[in-house]
Amino acid sequence: MGMASFSIRHSTTYLYRRPVQLGVHRLQLRPRESRHLRIVSMDLIITPPGTLSWANDVFGNAIASASFTEPTDRLRIESRVTLEHHAVAYPQFDIAHSAASFPFAYALDEISDLGALLIPQFTDPAGRLPRWAQGFIRSSPTNTLALLKDINDAILGWVEYEAREVEGTQSPLQTLDLRRGSCRDIAVLMIEAVRWLGFGARIASGYLINRNTGMVGSNGTGSTHAWVEIYLPGAGWVTFDPTNRTVGDFSVIPIAVARDIKQAVPVSGSYAGAPEDFLSMEVEVSVY
Repeated sequence: MGMASFSIRHSTTYLYRRPVQLGVHRLQLRPRESRHLRIVSMDLIITPPGTLSWANDVFGNAIASASFTEPTDRLRIESRVTLEHHAVAYPQFDIAHSAASFPFAYALDEISDLGALLIPQFTDPAGRLPRWAQGFIRSSPTNTLALLKDINDAILGWVEYEAREVEGTQSPLQTLDLRRGSCRDIAVLMIEAVRWLGFGARIASGYLINRNTGMVGSNGTGSTHAWVEIYLPGAGWVTFDPTNRTVGDFSVIPIAVARDIKQAVPVSGSYAGAPEDFLSMEVEVSVY
């Protein structure tokens, strides 16, 4: 298991035409610590200063709420994190014997606890996505991990990766029809496909740390990135990054996991004023 140290700087700057009253801002910027990841230090610098309170959401993500008193025409939120990351490039997954071959059945407790993570989120009246997903099943039964790796590897044959700064996420069918998408579009497509096959899956967002050359989904030295986690009995939550055709968390640092990509936005908030008062938002991420 290789240990590496990384520092991350993630800033979000909002500019307004005139001073506005800021609402509460919700910040998901603290990495999810695990046996693979330990935070050495973290600073959250907010200008103008806000009052911070911390809580964990339903997924266990660390959420900071920032409240402001004075009107301002500029808001800057900067996270500085130093961490230790322990991971192997080609991990082995100890999948339970009961789940080693697909199809398999989750235990009743697992079904209850996975809940909405098993349920497709997008309407598909013609059943196009389930048919597409079933096309990856080579035989019945088939090896579970091999099936998921096949889907993870094959998506870029259908969809071309494109950096897309516009807010929002395409539906899985839009991504298949357009044959292009951002990392979040590609991740949502895979999640929806495996949910149709009966897997519990969730979106993960955070940073791509580019241990390997040729990784995409980041700008420059780093950027926010989105990928997939699938629950496999015995192995637990297994990381799949279809944008880079990788398995395992060797090249990613998770900030948030969620049922829906909209729940994993790093910074969100509001202001009291007219729509035209908002001038711009700029995000900068560096990982080094």
